[in-house]
Amino acid sequence: MTWAKGIALVMAFVGAVALGVFIGPHVTHRDQTSTDMVSSTAPATTAAEQSEPKHGRTAHGPVRAKKPNPAKTAPAWTAARAPGATPPEVPAAAPALHERLKPLLKKGADMGKAAEDFNSAEQFAAVAHAARNTDIPFMLLKDRTVNERKNLEEAIRELKPDANAAAEARTAREQAKADISALTTG
Repeated sequence: MTWAKGIALVMAFVGAVALGVFIGPHVTHRDQTSTDMVSSTAPATTAAEQSEPKHGRTAHGPVRAKKPNPAKTAPAWTAARAPGATPPEVPAAAPALHERLKPLLKKGADMGKAAEDFNSAEQFAAVAHAARNTDIPFMLLKDRTVNERKNLEEAIRELKPDANAAAEARTAREQAKADISALTTG
């Protein structure tokens, strides 16, 4: 190999790495991150939104309305919820919920880590109950429902084909609703 070919090869490699570093965040960007998750109980407003003038313009130009993202507004696992029912206002990170669900998970489980990334406390509780009822590892079931965005029934069917997935998912949701109800009323 000549000196010029070696330099050209090194420059091509450096260029490829630089291109990868530049486009990597754009390629791996997900629709929903833990920092921009929409709360199911109340919309969060940022300081920028609170300081926007009412006349439709900011210092940087006109205010543009954000289009709702259907993936963020109604997760698939809540499809069985009765229309018009208001979700309980218990966050998935609530210490009281963690104490209630701790016996369902393995001994010594990090409840903060377990509750991470769920859309609501009800979803967290339903997955915890379903994992316990079906003997499916909680983290596997969580991965299917949170990261792969499958509903609870599909995740159970995929991980334990011999189980009655519809009945198990229904039972887990009922148990989760009972847990949330007990926390909100008592």
